[in-house]
Amino acid sequence: MIELLKKYKSIILYIIFGGLTTVVDWSVSFTLYYLWGDAIEATPWLIHGANVIAWVAAVAFAYVTNRIWVFESRRRGFLPIVGEIVAFAGGRVLTLLLQEALMAIFFTWLGFNEYIVKIVAAVLVVILNYFISKLLVFRKNKA
Repeated sequence: MIELLKKYKSIILYIIFGGLTTVVDWSVSFTLYYLWGDAIEATPWLIHGANVIAWVAAVAFAYVTNRIWVFESRRRGFLPIVGEIVAFAGGRVLTLLLQEALMAIFFTWLGFNEYIVKIVAAVLVVILNYFISKLLVFRKNKA
């Protein structure tokens, strides 16, 4: 059992912290959806503003937890860490664009429920973010 946990440690931690990142994202999003309720109904593009604000909070949380606990980054120094942050945020921008495209198509244009669309989009985003982080951002250098 211990060997199995060690083998899948990064995946297990990613699921835990990914879940917490999703809680941050959804808490901010759903709070803004609630606060801006009638305004969103009258001006559907406001949903995108709520999503961007939630995204910034979630990415900041995700970077710190992924760097420290999930992928245990050993990069030190200003430039290597800035490069890591840029790569991490860049990957998240790509998945934000995917999320926004899904929100535009299914909520803004087709009128689906914003909560359902947000949940479905989140599943796709979490999967893509794991692979971007593992393969591109926090990859271990084989020396």
